[in-house]
Amino acid sequence: MSDDQALTGPGTQTRRALLTGAGAVGAAVVLTACGSDDSGDGAPVSPGPAVSDTGDAGGGDRQGAQSLARTTDIPVGGGAVFAAQGVVITQPSPGQFKGFDPICTHQGCPVSNVDGGTINCTCHGSKFSIEDGSVKAGPATQPLAPKNVKVDGDRISLA
Repeated sequence: MSDDQALTGPGTQTRRALLTGAGAVGAAVVLTACGSDDSGDGAPVSPGPAVSDTGDAGGGDRQGAQSLARTTDIPVGGGAVFAAQGVVITQPSPGQFKGFDPICTHQGCPVSNVDGGTINCTCHGSKFSIEDGSVKAGPATQPLAPKNVKVDGDRISLA
């Protein structure tokens, strides 16, 4: 058997023929997917439902959907890590909310929690102030970057 041939069932085929056939099938699938949606019967195509420019097209509370937390979710003297949204929110004193980057400045680990008045990175033990993000315990030497948050009623969101 030569290098161009491979046993594929009851007989042998060349690899080139096998690959050519697979390529032709792939091209047919792509061309079919790119084909026209026109059925040729002259029936008009519906543009779909109309969307108004007032309110939320999804029918929900868009302002509420963008909020990260309620003010009551963030304890005074503590905070919460919202890793997926890229922010840590703290409440150092009643009604004062602060936002910080959730990535430790030591080696880029995500901070894990807010406890005992500090934002804590469990990778190497760094602790940051809930008031200004400054380093309270190393090995980190740089503070957490601030993030702007806004409070609207009882909802907290990124500014």
